Amino acid sequence: MNVIVIGGGAAGMMAALTAAKQGHHVTILERQARVGRKLMATGNGRCNLTNRHASPAHYHGQDANFCAYALEAFNVEATLEWFSSLGLVTITEDSGRVYPYSNMAGSVLDVLRFALEHPNITLVAGCVVTNIRHKNGLFTVTAEKDVFTADKVILAAGGAAGSKVGGVMDGYQLGKAMGHHRTALYPSLVQLKTDPTYPRALKGVKAEAAITIRRRSEVLAQGKGEVLFTEYGVSGPAIFELSRAAATGGEGLEVELDFLPDWSEEETLAWVAARQMQRGSQEAGTLLCGTLHSRLGQMLCKAAGYTAQPCDTLDEKALRRIARQLRHFTLPITGVCGFDQAQVTAGGLRTDEFDPTTMESKLVGGFYACGEVLDIDGDCGGYNLQWAWSSGHLAGLLK
Repeated sequence: MNVIVIGGGAAGMMAALTAAKQGHHVTILERQARVGRKLMATGNGRCNLTNRHASPAHYHGQDANFCAYALEAFNVEATLEWFSSLGLVTITEDSGRVYPYSNMAGSVLDVLRFALEHPNITLVAGCVVTNIRHKNGLFTVTAEKDVFTADKVILAAGGAAGSKVGGVMDGYQLGKAMGHHRTALYPSLVQLKTDPTYPRALKGVKAEAAITIRRRSEVLAQGKGEVLFTEYGVSGPAIFELSRAAATGGEGLEVELDFLPDWSEEETLAWVAARQMQRGSQEAGTLLCGTLHSRLGQMLCKAAGYTAQPCDTLDEKALRRIARQLRHFTLPITGVCGFDQAQVTAGGLRTDEFDPTTMESKLVGGFYACGEVLDIDGDCGGYNLQWAWSSGHLAGLLK
């Protein structure tokens, strides 16, 4: 049987290798000059290829449970055994994140590229697919420079995120050509834009914090970890993990940062009061010196309304205001950065139009989809690549 896989990313490569192992003749059509370009950018170039804690709880979409069957059918252990059979050695961090032992994304891509040198696989790079037609049980796939035919087609064209490394809208348009529909698309695992007044002055400063994204009293998401201040807002791993809530949450959102999350409010106030006694006549902006990055400490005091005043002139009300900024530093969210900077797309082809046990379309027999093009996206930490491996493997079985 002849199979066309549209897209040579993580899901596409897995689907192609799985289909070839079943004895099918597979043609991969990849729009980039080489396969796996986006894979090289994952995990800051280290390639966080999966997470030991992968489960539906870490995924999102209109029906997040759509991913459950695929994640069980080709789970983390099966994925790592499969990569091991290709020669990849991995290491697992305490967080459950799995990386190649070399700490280089190139190691993951190398073993995949060598595996693609299979007699049943033909790779056509630099091939931009523009349309798909299905008639009399045969698929006709039209590209800019050629036309291909196949008995079955697997759509693994990825999402809109990461346009600099291959993210495009092609997959949604090709899905539409087959009668499929998509949900709204949002950038995810991306930086937040906020009122820049304070972040701009803190550009480059990193800090550990508990993070809450809220709309007034409504909490949309919470997390904890490293925050990086930028000229336009906040970034960093912990921000990425919560960015989906900000991207999809609408207007009127704020991000609140707690820089001493393990302390009580009383302990915080007592500590600030003790620092006041110690600082004496020094400027109020020095009050938090020794606890936070100096620029951040000064900025929190400024946000509370105190900078040049001598510490020993601050009354209890002033100390409470400073303590509150330490625990509840709040920035209005004005948006998120775009798809060009996002690591993943939230939204995609509607999963209720596909069979979760096969990845086959319910609308067109013989048409499959897998990976990011579907309305499934995972948390930060290897979950999205595990979805690519699991869904790609299931699609490649061509059940």
